Amino acid sequence: MTQLRRTTLYPLYANHSGVRCIDFGGWELPVQFLGIQKEHEAVRQQAGLFDVSHMGEFIVTGEGAEAFLQHMTTNDVTKLQDGQAQYTCMCYPTGGVVDDLLVYRLSMSNYMLVVNASNIDKDWDWLKIHQPSSVQIENVSDQTALLAIQGPLAEAILQQATETPLAGLAGFEFMKEASVCGVRTLISRTGYTGEDGFELYVRDSDAPAVWNGLLELGEGLGLVPAGLGARDTLRFEAKLPLYGQELSAQITPLEAGLGMFVKLDKGDFIGQEALAYQKQSGLSRKLVGLELVDRGIPRSHYPVFANGNRIGEVTTGTQSPTLKRNLGLALIDMKYTAIDTEVEVEIRGKLLRAKIVPAPFYRNKTRSTGGTKTI
Repeated sequence: MTQLRRTTLYPLYANHSGVRCIDFGGWELPVQFLGIQKEHEAVRQQAGLFDVSHMGEFIVTGEGAEAFLQHMTTNDVTKLQDGQAQYTCMCYPTGGVVDDLLVYRLSMSNYMLVVNASNIDKDWDWLKIHQPSSVQIENVSDQTALLAIQGPLAEAILQQATETPLAGLAGFEFMKEASVCGVRTLISRTGYTGEDGFELYVRDSDAPAVWNGLLELGEGLGLVPAGLGARDTLRFEAKLPLYGQELSAQITPLEAGLGMFVKLDKGDFIGQEALAYQKQSGLSRKLVGLELVDRGIPRSHYPVFANGNRIGEVTTGTQSPTLKRNLGLALIDMKYTAIDTEVEVEIRGKLLRAKIVPAPFYRNKTRSTGGTKTI
């Protein structure tokens, strides 16, 4: 039996009596500390602190770095300035997604890629296959820890821990030479919750000092440790995709509603021809929101029907902790995607009535970081 990997913060989880860990892609990670509902509400109303150190980080350097990433990803890397980050996808020639990721421009010839934990090896191999001689790639995942502080009070809490002014840092901007709790940190105004917040990249050995320091500083403002359960319900409400559910090798960014991150006119990139054809010919299916009319909760992979025919399936679903409604995201036939269209979801052999509803289900009305990143 393969032993599960653990982040450097794992020993600190025991300080929280309600913690429960699960196997997530080969990692032993906390699904909850206080309870998913409590942690979800804390992020929506105050702030939550997540250990997401299982994510992968690659450093791409060299005179050909920008051109290489421009060819490998769907967004326009040339639009980035130093200190800016960008959400994007890597695609196969078919248009299906290798992974979705963040690209950080550290300098004109120096970038950091942040990839999904479950895709680290696959992404590494894909990049190395296409690597030109003018580019060097380094996998620094094992040396890098990642903490995310998210919620309306995230800025106020983090500002206590750093002298770096945070108010002027816009969404998808970062400071690479900041100090947090006395630790050298890259502070990025990004996240995966639909709330304002920051992601903090530090050396692996420094993560415990930052984790403990922030929890102590934020205690009076309602900061709580949060696990993967709340992270998933938060991103779901904000319609932020999870690789393997809303995105995959069989699902294109256009089908997932991520067309704004696909720049078909930027020049040649892998998957461009297939995606341009798909856009020109029209989508046959797309990702939508749905709500159960009958009593039931839609779950991942539940079939969706209309007029007796299967038209797709649920990608993610739950009872929304914020809205208290039984909601789902579903990839379905285009003919049935109009708002208020009646469909049915098969749950335990029964067809339950549902309808198509607008998504995202939740939008932050105070400050929009535009953030999106997957587990």
